[in-house]
Amino acid sequence: MTSKIFTLLILVLLFNCKSDKKENNNSQSKNETTKEIEPDYIEVTTRSMEFICPDTIPSGWNTFKYYNLSNETHFFLMDKYPEGKTIDDTIKEVGPPFADGMALINEGKSEEGFAEFNKLPAWFFEVIFSGGSGLIAPKNTSITTIKLDPGYYIMECYVKMPNGEFHTLMGMAKPIIVTEEDSDNKPPKADIDIVISKEEGIIYSGNLTKGEHIFSVHFKDQSPHEHFIGHDVNLVKLSNDVDLEKLEAWMNWSTPFGLKTPVPNGVTFLGGVNESPAGSTGYFKATLTSGKYAFISEVPKSKEKGMFKTFSITQ
Repeated sequence: MTSKIFTLLILVLLFNCKSDKKENNNSQSKNETTKEIEPDYIEVTTRSMEFICPDTIPSGWNTFKYYNLSNETHFFLMDKYPEGKTIDDTIKEVGPPFADGMALINEGKSEEGFAEFNKLPAWFFEVIFSGGSGLIAPKNTSITTIKLDPGYYIMECYVKMPNGEFHTLMGMAKPIIVTEEDSDNKPPKADIDIVISKEEGIIYSGNLTKGEHIFSVHFKDQSPHEHFIGHDVNLVKLSNDVDLEKLEAWMNWSTPFGLKTPVPNGVTFLGGVNESPAGSTGYFKATLTSGKYAFISEVPKSKEKGMFKTFSITQ
């Protein structure tokens, strides 16, 4: 008799647990319907010198979640190639001039190094740099939203190794097909707005406070600077004793020191929006805590151009 009662109690408990679970599930479903729907992330991972991500993605608005699990600072830039050109053409025609030119620059022979870039094929100057993640520190994650047209792209990172070689030449160049099928995604709603242009530099508006923010970055114009590439926006957290001049110099890839691992002391990059066409807008998400920060562009003389703006978070 005792065993029957014990069995009955177990059955009652099991029934109640199942009922509670069902109620909780129903409650959770109801709550989920009231929440804002999260975007479908395209996940990108770097563990060393590679991009692990889908080979094919839809066109339109896409949000990339970039996990930098490596020990170096990286970014990714989406290069839209002219029709008929692929990564094979890059390896044969683009890689050698950049490698040879950078080698000469590292030896202090800047004039000879820049002369090597004259060997770049004409089609390379038809590549459309179409946005991507700004610089992101090791063991950090960036979230970036950009709009992509259909086509053949190369995802690349050209930060440099301690020996001065580009990450691109070490394996950080991945072909991606952007299809005609539209993602049907919408851009996020930003609470901090940034506009960048050659005439006015970086201008931002919004309430910069502690917590999570979505930043919009509007490229009012776009054209090459002295180092042959355009401007972008990077968010960086700064220590109190950081050398700002050293950071500014580091952001110019065309010098032996520029974009070379390691980053300057006291600098932690938190993402941003990479070089994008004139008139386009990209978005990135970041969480701010107390401390000193800057928006900085990867261009020579960024302070002089108004593309290096510091700010502090106290509340």
